[in-house]
Amino acid sequence: MQDSGFGFTMGFEPFFGNFDPFAKGFCGVNTCSEPASRQERLSRKLQFMKRRKDDLETKLAGINAMIGSLEQQIAEEGTT
Repeated sequence: MQDSGFGFTMGFEPFFGNFDPFAKGFCGVNTCSEPASRQERLSRKLQFMKRRKDDLETKLAGINAMIGSLEQQIAEEGTT
């Protein structure tokens, strides 16, 4: 393995290990069931990414509104 320069070797994840937050059983839910299929994990990951995208689009809309408001205020001050 290759040294990362941070005191551990590449391939070693110091905190998470082989942690998969999209695997069935995350947070103790359905821990006795069989492991999730690849399709189930990918489906949950897709849903997670879509929620993240929606959240980012909401934040971007707020930023765009603020930019528009500031541009309008600057234009109004320039005409007075």
